[in-house]
Amino acid sequence: MSQDLFERLQKALAEREAAGLIRRLEARSSGDSRINLADNDYLGMAKDPAVVQAAVNALREWGASASASPLVTGYTDLHRQLEEALAAWHGYSYGLIFNSGYAANTAVLGGLPQAGDLVLADRLVHASMLEGILSSEAKLRRFPHNDLDALEILLQEATHHEGAVFVVTESVYSMDGDAPDLVRLADLRKRFGFCWILDEAHATGWYGKTGSGLQEVCGVRGSADIVVGTLGKGLGSQGAYVLCQRTEIRDTLINFAGEFIYSTYLAPACASAALAAMTRVQAMNGERDQLHQLSREWRQEFIKAGYAVPEGDSPIIPIVLGDAQRTQAVAQALRAAGFMVSAIRPPTVPLGTARLRISLRRGLKPEHLAAFVSTLKGVSL
Repeated sequence: MSQDLFERLQKALAEREAAGLIRRLEARSSGDSRINLADNDYLGMAKDPAVVQAAVNALREWGASASASPLVTGYTDLHRQLEEALAAWHGYSYGLIFNSGYAANTAVLGGLPQAGDLVLADRLVHASMLEGILSSEAKLRRFPHNDLDALEILLQEATHHEGAVFVVTESVYSMDGDAPDLVRLADLRKRFGFCWILDEAHATGWYGKTGSGLQEVCGVRGSADIVVGTLGKGLGSQGAYVLCQRTEIRDTLINFAGEFIYSTYLAPACASAALAAMTRVQAMNGERDQLHQLSREWRQEFIKAGYAVPEGDSPIIPIVLGDAQRTQAVAQALRAAGFMVSAIRPPTVPLGTARLRISLRRGLKPEHLAAFVSTLKGVSL
């Protein structure tokens, strides 16, 4: 190895270590019995018997791999059925499956905006969205998080912009668990005619009468021009999807998105599991109010214990501790005490906002909340 390269890598890792920001893999065993407050399987679909059985059936029929890229032989009847079901569920005409949410976002935002276009993005959009935008050669302007007044000013300034204008938001933000006013965003889209790209990854399953997400709750189902969603969170499977109302968008991604064209496609078993999970999730309407109440109760108890957390009813609750090293130490102590939690540090979140990201899930009981708050106070105050 080049000595210059080795020294450069060594220096970068040492700097990250010194700042308390080093990342390391920790393998999880199947028998881990800790209370999981870290992953995104909000509805428990990953181990739902019907979902697991659907994956097993597809494994037997199709094998363990798609074995090719989608434009060769990787695209199966299961992928097609899943696209159609997802589109109908969310209120869209067309869908396209991707191997991951990161790939879907970089494909959409790296391929649709071009030089001469303008992208207006919320300050806290996911790294995958930002990477796609930066690779597109479009001009990027970022507005303060969830500040739609600021967005409207930018849109007014862009009234005579010659290229296309895109607005990029999430419905539920992955690190803060909050949401923008989707009704107002839908109104702004009607007034200004921009292309609205909405990531519904953390809202799917948790919100809506049928569980399709926050657009459904807000009465603006199908309003965003493009929705990016995931199969690996509320649906307990793997992969992602892009939904749109115009076939030209789907066809452009099929023809020009390297993320779609050049990788072995998502395994059919994952598509089958997601289809089964959709059926289960759509039938859970009676439980969603209980999940929202669960979120409110956890937030109330955190506030009583002296932690400042935002109001809301999403599955994501950030407990901002600020210092990265302290946050990591608290997370490790909680893990040792039987609670699986994530320490989220810069650059994932802004400097000074390192946090515990509490991820709620179906099946949590009052005794879990009481024990967690007691343990948290013991290791962090």
